[in-house]
Amino acid sequence: MGPSGCGKTTLLRIALGLQRPDAGTVENAFIRPAAVFQEPRLLPWRTALENVDLVLSDGPDTREKARGWLERLELGEAAALYPSELSGGMQQRVSLARALAFGPDLLVLDEPFKGMDEALRERVMALVSRVLPQAALLLATHSEEEADALGCRILRFDGGAFSERA
Repeated sequence: MGPSGCGKTTLLRIALGLQRPDAGTVENAFIRPAAVFQEPRLLPWRTALENVDLVLSDGPDTREKARGWLERLELGEAAALYPSELSGGMQQRVSLARALAFGPDLLVLDEPFKGMDEALRERVMALVSRVLPQAALLLATHSEEEADALGCRILRFDGGAFSERA
């Protein structure tokens, strides 16, 4: 956690190996990392179902598994819709369905619950907690409530230094 612009997203990108640190090194032993960024990063020419199915091998035998993830995230009726036909919160849930379907050993979430009303956010957080008990979770958020609901240890990041929540 930390104020906007303090480097939370940069830290997540470094943890994923998408960006090099200015100094020091990062060791990462995770084999199957998955990420949900602040922007959904869906392929606009693919339906919601196809976007999720991409991480499952994009074949006919995986469509039902992809559909199951959409249904778990309350998007079953949106499977045939393209990203431009979905609200921002729906796009974010498609992105989350894709990450969860991948079966990651590290799930990196960068403010993944924006655009969701409180009740939906609680259901989605409960799903994430249930389906990934063995995965490590790295979450950037402004909400202590979200971090607590996901069982996170809260570190505050500001001015290039960490401090643990008291």
